[in-house]
Amino acid sequence: MRARALRLLARREHSRLELERKLGPHASVDGELEALLDQLQAAGWLSEERLADQLVRAAAGRYGGRKVLQQLRDKGVSAEVATQARDRVRTSELASARAVWRRRFGKLPEDLRERARQARFLEQRGFDPDVIRRVLGGVEE
Repeated sequence: MRARALRLLARREHSRLELERKLGPHASVDGELEALLDQLQAAGWLSEERLADQLVRAAAGRYGGRKVLQQLRDKGVSAEVATQARDRVRTSELASARAVWRRRFGKLPEDLRERARQARFLEQRGFDPDVIRRVLGGVEE
């Protein structure tokens, strides 16, 4: 089971919850999985902070803070680490939203229907409503 866990961690960062889900069916003794996860965490091979950093880097220029926060919650990352990661994403959220919007649309909406369509697109990417208004309003910094 230890080798299986190390193979999973070699591919990408995992949260404790993800490893519990993936390794749970392979645990033969009660408490064996918890002990292994504790060892991996103590050795520094299992880290929520690294997982959050990886997701923040992957989201840069593509997703907003709400999307990153949801992904971290789905992976079972603690609220404190998830909030710190969301705050890091929010520092560049406006620039990311503009980049995503420019790649997809490139010009400001001409009517309300087009504005709603562009706003929905950005909202689905996890950007905050205030950021969306600034992007679609054409406000440059």
